[in-house]
Amino acid sequence: MADQPTVRLNNGTSIPQLGFGVWQVPNGQVVEAVAEALRAGYRSIDTAAMYRNEEGVGKAIANSGIPRNELFVTTKLNNDAHGRDAAPRAFEQSLSRLGLDYIDLYLIHWPLPRKNLYVETWEALELLHRDGRARAIGVSNFQPAHLQRIIDETDVVPAVNQIELHPYLVQAELRRFHARHRIATEAWSPLAQGGTLLRDRVITTTAEKYGKTPAQIVIRWHLQLGNIVIPKSVTPSRIRENIDVFDFELADDDVEAITALDRNGRTGPHPDPDNP
Repeated sequence: MADQPTVRLNNGTSIPQLGFGVWQVPNGQVVEAVAEALRAGYRSIDTAAMYRNEEGVGKAIANSGIPRNELFVTTKLNNDAHGRDAAPRAFEQSLSRLGLDYIDLYLIHWPLPRKNLYVETWEALELLHRDGRARAIGVSNFQPAHLQRIIDETDVVPAVNQIELHPYLVQAELRRFHARHRIATEAWSPLAQGGTLLRDRVITTTAEKYGKTPAQIVIRWHLQLGNIVIPKSVTPSRIRENIDVFDFELADDDVEAITALDRNGRTGPHPDPDNP
């Protein structure tokens, strides 16, 4: 397998551009899924308090024998833990569940603008970052207005904004905002949960052209756009398939054709004004 690319974040930390997501993977099942991903070569694992599987992720990491400094672990603040005092407590709980001494990337999972606590929550994360227990801090599902408030009112620009992003939801405006402020774009639901996208004629025709699967074509598209991408699977063959994307490159016209599939097609909730 070719060397995997990394993305250098705005605080100097480097994250593997391709990681493994564990959303909707039950705690009991996640141990083997993460173990399989680590065996396949993934070195970035993305979880969240909301997923209720941090313990299983931690167990898989502990059992792997891989040195901690070779792994990049992301987790996220739960929606019920916004606030200057609640956020640090939630962070400590995630550390304990994961069995780790530090988190590589800690994200505010949703902005929850109706609560209007995301700025003071961010200030609490800044302290965790200064202490070195969160090597990088960022956000998830934030819109430009949310990001601008953090930039204007606090001291640290988010290193990452993790957002729903796939060929049916290209998020061009938000990605341009990220680029102006050196915020890395990370894609959740990068395959649009499979289904319709992976049966789209543009994707299937491109897959035939390159002798790859539709999922590999979409992941390669993300990588060439510069996105950090975290596909999820519990099927060993697909876990291995999703990381086998470093031996080919899409032509520019193929990237453009896939990008043109954009239809503002969300699979999850819109983060503004709130998520459920």
